[in-house]
Amino acid sequence: MGIKSFEGPRKGQQQAESNQSLKVSDYMTRDLITFKATQSVEEVIDTLIKYKISGGPVVNEKNELIGIISEGDCIKQISESRYYNMPTQNNSVEQHMAKNVETIDGNLNVFDAANRFLESKRRRFPIVEDGKLVGQISQKDILKAAMQLKGHNWK
Repeated sequence: MGIKSFEGPRKGQQQAESNQSLKVSDYMTRDLITFKATQSVEEVIDTLIKYKISGGPVVNEKNELIGIISEGDCIKQISESRYYNMPTQNNSVEQHMAKNVETIDGNLNVFDAANRFLESKRRRFPIVEDGKLVGQISQKDILKAAMQLKGHNWK
């Protein structure tokens, strides 16, 4: 018998490990700032400024995703309130959130997720499991994943 090389198995094992670590769920944010439909847009604006975020998911009491509210939604509400001369504190998140929310699967490959971002022009995708919000992946999370994986086989 000859000497067996361990280069092949090691290389294959590394490739398997890198492929497994390419899932959206490995890079998504799990500790999310969420909003309730009954909150005022003014509260949302305060939170967006305080935490330096551009938006967030809206959930019900069961932590089920019912919408997303963004800076743009808040700005639109401010603009409308000025135009119609109506105070901002009387408007709830539910009136201004995007209700038709596109989600992404946590098992999706980060490079496929990157393509979804390019195709949709969205800044974030919520991840839902069994009807419950479990996380969110942002464009910045995809960039972080790419930098962490730099030098690995990206196929």
